[in-house]
Amino acid sequence: MSVESRLPETSDWRKLRREEVDLIAAMVRKSPEAKAILRSLPERLVKEMKDGGMGSLRFKDTNNQERRFGKKIAEAEFLDEDGVPVSVVVNLDNSDELLELDIWKVDFSPLKRYPRPEELRMKASS
Repeated sequence: MSVESRLPETSDWRKLRREEVDLIAAMVRKSPEAKAILRSLPERLVKEMKDGGMGSLRFKDTNNQERRFGKKIAEAEFLDEDGVPVSVVVNLDNSDELLELDIWKVDFSPLKRYPRPEELRMKASS
């Protein structure tokens, strides 16, 4: 076994890009968890999910516990630059930590670009 194969996978984790921060901030700003989430965004690490290029992100665990879906805190829709509708959801885990930014383009094609905050149509919380 090589040294590289014994090292933990860290190369896939990265900091959020500016457009990702802007999207998440616009979505969560009215949630009860907004203050803590917004404060943590500059340091959070994410990994791109295997979703065919639609742009979903998984947040790295900050407390080293078993993670499960906890709740959806924000949901929005927008039209990608090719006119295809896109659904975006911010999910927390069972410890109220960011779990994922779930992006689903209705035709399953790759996302062309992240929306500007003013392009989001926020959906009511359920």
